Amino acid sequence: MQTSEARSKSPAESSEHRLNRPQTLVLPARTASVSRKTGETNVHVSLNLDGTGQCMAKTGVPFLDHMLHQIASHGLIDLDVQAQGDYEIDDHHTNEDVGITLGMALGQALGDRKGIVRFGHFVAPLDEALIQVALDFSGRPHLTYGLTIPTERVGTYDTQLVREFFVAIVNHAQMTLHLRQLDGINSHHIIEATFKAFARSLRMAVEIDPRRAQSIPSSKGIL
Repeated sequence: MQTSEARSKSPAESSEHRLNRPQTLVLPARTASVSRKTGETNVHVSLNLDGTGQCMAKTGVPFLDHMLHQIASHGLIDLDVQAQGDYEIDDHHTNEDVGITLGMALGQALGDRKGIVRFGHFVAPLDEALIQVALDFSGRPHLTYGLTIPTERVGTYDTQLVREFFVAIVNHAQMTLHLRQLDGINSHHIIEATFKAFARSLRMAVEIDPRRAQSIPSSKGIL
């Protein structure tokens, strides 16, 4: 037979139970849709930072499409990128402007960056290639690019465009990004491992930190 003490909790016990109960965070949708049209390209990017990794990429640059799929899949970002460019010249303008527009969309979706973890890092292997990425949504654009890609092209893609893509993202998402190649001799593997490591670092950095979901992750109070 239960006693009255067993059947009911004291106010202090009830209060403690409420304090220990997991809280459900209700946050606004972290989505963005950005269009950018110039005399050289017409680019549209839509994304959802809290997605499941769905990707629609049609840039006219097949290898870039493949890399955008890596960002979406491994970053768990829903991504739709549509682009038209002056391919008769080369892929440079399209590659760069996709990076610019994607960077703008990331910045828009993050808003004031309240609640995010802010920092992200990952080391990704792909066969013989090993790439380390570290990033910080610091509000200060900086890229340290440490890749040594041995061939000038992967398929029809100019491997110099890898750096230009990340320069564009960094400048317009206002992030600090370090890319370091620890190993690798195959150009495709080096580039793909870089995009995968970037995606996982991005995923870590934009996650909501439940311990300070309502504050900006900076001792200055602003990013």
